[in-house]
Amino acid sequence: MVLSLFLAWFQPLNAREREVDIYELSLDENIETPEIKNDKQADRIQEFQYDMAVAFKQSNYDVEIMRDDEVIVITIPASQLFEPNDTVLSKLGEAQLKPFLKMIKNPGFYKMLLVMHSDNTGSSEYTLNLTRQRVNNIFDWFEENGSVDYVVPYALGETDPVVDNNSVENRKRNRRLEIFLIPEKTMLQQAKKGNININHISKEK
Repeated sequence: MVLSLFLAWFQPLNAREREVDIYELSLDENIETPEIKNDKQADRIQEFQYDMAVAFKQSNYDVEIMRDDEVIVITIPASQLFEPNDTVLSKLGEAQLKPFLKMIKNPGFYKMLLVMHSDNTGSSEYTLNLTRQRVNNIFDWFEENGSVDYVVPYALGETDPVVDNNSVENRKRNRRLEIFLIPEKTMLQQAKKGNININHISKEK
């Protein structure tokens, strides 16, 4: 994972008031936190995350699980979100993102990282600005449809390709949005009590 990352500048007040400001963390730091130290708690979270990953996989999303099966990573091709060289979220893009609205209806259940990538077509400044505008518009769409208190956008431009940009198909693979679904305090509290339910909104925020 590239360590020198562009961190978008959205900082809601309640995020700044938290003990750990997720908007001040690098992408790698956000992926690694919060740390789950209790084994039983971790087991319950891993089981829940596995089931969520399977559900997304069955809906034809590209899904991976990382960090000891605690973090889900879903990759969506940029072509399914935007028209070529455009930054306006398409109707197809809205449909692709709609299942993730459930993740923000219960703020604090998940921390969701939006990581936008490009290929290396054009200058570094161009690719960075392209991914910045795209991820900003995705963030805005989520904000229009729910809470973004635990949503953090990143624009990485061309800096983190999954394959070499040496063919049309490879460049297409590099143009992508990665969505990280990371357990947050509400899920951790539920796991500690023994039952994880994304639809149960805790009064302890």
